[in-house]
Amino acid sequence: MAKKNKKSAAAEAAAVKQQEKEEEPDEEEEDIEVEEEVELLQVDVGDIIKVKQILDEAVVGTLMSEDLSAFGEAVQILEEYTHDNVKLFLMAFACSFAAVAQFGLASDFPKNRLWLGVCCAAYFCISGILQLIMTFIDKDCIMLTKPLTDPKAIKLVKKGANKEMDKYGIRVRSQFPRFSEYYTVILEFQGKKSPSEFVEGTWSVGQFFDIGGLFDEEGLMIEIENLYQRFEAGKFDKPNANGVGGNKGKKSSKKKMN
Repeated sequence: MAKKNKKSAAAEAAAVKQQEKEEEPDEEEEDIEVEEEVELLQVDVGDIIKVKQILDEAVVGTLMSEDLSAFGEAVQILEEYTHDNVKLFLMAFACSFAAVAQFGLASDFPKNRLWLGVCCAAYFCISGILQLIMTFIDKDCIMLTKPLTDPKAIKLVKKGANKEMDKYGIRVRSQFPRFSEYYTVILEFQGKKSPSEFVEGTWSVGQFFDIGGLFDEEGLMIEIENLYQRFEAGKFDKPNANGVGGNKGKKSSKKKMN
């Protein structure tokens, strides 16, 4: 009887272990589903500025991904920060004048009103220069990249029709006009004399957002990867009548999300 009890206890223990093993995958699947639900971004589609911000961030993130190129990880593009650093320096320089005026000179007003006026004038002048840079130089640019420097990457890219990615970086532009449903991304050479070769993609925002505002980031990433690979292969678009991009002839044929 003792032996039978031991055997039955062992059998029960084995059955419990088997049941736990069967339940574990279900728990893992539930955890994965929960994680996917948490990562899904939701925004107010009526907030045009926020929608464009989300789209721009997704475009930049896609272009920085390791598997962007048709040649895999052998070809990597790097972001150029020099221009952004110049703007940050100007902003910090302007803020330093404002800080001196506010905390160093204002307490002795009107004795230091001359230096207070100089600091205020300097702040507004530097801020004005920064605003001019953003208005007339940056325009709709959201990102700049460096030219390719890796010999292997250059060799791979030059096998196609694009022979200048080692000379020029890429200027990434985005357009989302007010009261329009179409979002446009343009990739062109940075620093090359106009007109520069470019590729352009235009999509309805309804392709990436449903009625509730859930964002299909993966869908946009696929479109941007295809757009970059067209640029990398030298399959450039033709300029419109004004000699620039911005035409609406490259709209995606995918259906909108429900």
